[in-house]
Amino acid sequence: MPRIVFKTTGGVETPVETTSGTTVLQAAWDNNIDIEGACEGVMACSTCHVIVAEDYCAKLDDPSNEEEDLLDLAWGVRPTSRLGCQIVVTDDLDGMELLLPASTNNQI
Repeated sequence: MPRIVFKTTGGVETPVETTSGTTVLQAAWDNNIDIEGACEGVMACSTCHVIVAEDYCAKLDDPSNEEEDLLDLAWGVRPTSRLGCQIVVTDDLDGMELLLPASTNNQI
């Protein structure tokens, strides 16, 4: 089972194990991590915005144009920002660190 680490801006780290094929958003929900996901993972909002540790970005598929458009609405976007509903956890992502933004921007 791959392990991913959610980090808050306050420095609290929460490692979780999840099944390959699960999205980051679902892994967060399954482990009581505070990610809203207002659209329930159908890529219609930006409330599952996470900031991926740079060394894992190359292991992810490129974001779609739709995902990039939604990230334009997110608060605190950085070059490695992604939507948690669009990152599917694989064994290659074992150990991936994800910073949770201090705030979200719910457009729904």
